[in-house]
Amino acid sequence: MRRLSILGSTGSIGKQTLEVVRKAPGDFTVESLTCGSDIDTIFDQIKEFRPKVCSVVNESKAMELSSRLKDEGIEIEVLTGEEGNITCATLGSCDTVVGAIVGFAGLVPVYHAVLSGKDIALANKETLVAGGDVIMPLIREKGVAMLPIDSEHSAIWQCLKGEKREDLDRILITASGGPFRSMTRSQLENVTLQDALHHPTWNMGGKITIDSATMMNKGLEIIEAHHLYGIDCDKIDVVVHPQSIIHSMIRLKDGSVLAQMGKPSMVLPIEVALYYPDRGPSIVTEFDPFDAAMNNLTFEPCDTEVFRLVKLAYEAGRKGGLVPTVMNAANESAVMAYLAGSINFLGIEETVFETVEKMESSISRLDLTIDNICQTDKDARIYADELLKGKIK
Repeated sequence: MRRLSILGSTGSIGKQTLEVVRKAPGDFTVESLTCGSDIDTIFDQIKEFRPKVCSVVNESKAMELSSRLKDEGIEIEVLTGEEGNITCATLGSCDTVVGAIVGFAGLVPVYHAVLSGKDIALANKETLVAGGDVIMPLIREKGVAMLPIDSEHSAIWQCLKGEKREDLDRILITASGGPFRSMTRSQLENVTLQDALHHPTWNMGGKITIDSATMMNKGLEIIEAHHLYGIDCDKIDVVVHPQSIIHSMIRLKDGSVLAQMGKPSMVLPIEVALYYPDRGPSIVTEFDPFDAAMNNLTFEPCDTEVFRLVKLAYEAGRKGGLVPTVMNAANESAVMAYLAGSINFLGIEETVFETVEKMESSISRLDLTIDNICQTDKDARIYADELLKGKIK
């Protein structure tokens, strides 16, 4: 039985993790839950799954939740802030932490979870993009498991099972192409927020959906794969596959290509991670190779001259150090500004490029420590926010 702490339980991944728990209650217990401010959702989750402790980042919302739980007769400690997330991530009764907090905010709790000897089921790309050079050596030092939940990295992980790592030649990360696949640069100048949030395949939160529209999500996944599988970024290709049936592929040194397939669903990769090294029960709709959707699987190259953030991610991944931290922080700031309607679509890209260019020389002198990563993230956001003030519509 896995004893779970779910960081970010009110988001898409958190909810689907609890769906897996709900379908197999004898295999899991929920030890803790956390959220940012969505106390209506976490209130219902607490009533159903009865964790020992919970945390809400927003302090006033945490107080409101505590009052509501007491009125309901539910005795549970309600924590708040980053310290609350860390406490939930390091809970003694927990053995596996599901890292489903969106963005850089997920890094520090996962770092402390690894220090505490917890296995990590990771959905948060930014943890390894910004902190992979610290997290992955610590994973090996502590002898804990890193269990990828992202559909692409779960696919790669499954394809690699039983294969020697030295036989891995290339990783082929698939991408739906997002809502703006096949568009030109001039067309991207006129897209709307509503257009960007209309993903053709996946139902995700706002930040991740915009990352899919800019293709930055693939840039983040390139760097994440580099850390997870110990392969150079230049040996990782992005393959646009609009049907989202093949979730990723690997090519071995003899030319063999292995792929993992299935209908677009995050439930299965979550289940694969949580049951590792075993296989769990079938709780998703069975894959039907004779379904009409299987009759026309297509593949295209990613146009990095149109979606330039992918090109920047390759460059950041090659340089390493704190460059990916700056890139990620600037992207988070720019996406939030775009979601608020403050800048246009290409303003996201412009902000990220300018921030990386400005900060690259100053960060090159810093050691790779968790403290320097966190400070660099803050500094990059400050600089990006200043740039964004000049781009406001």
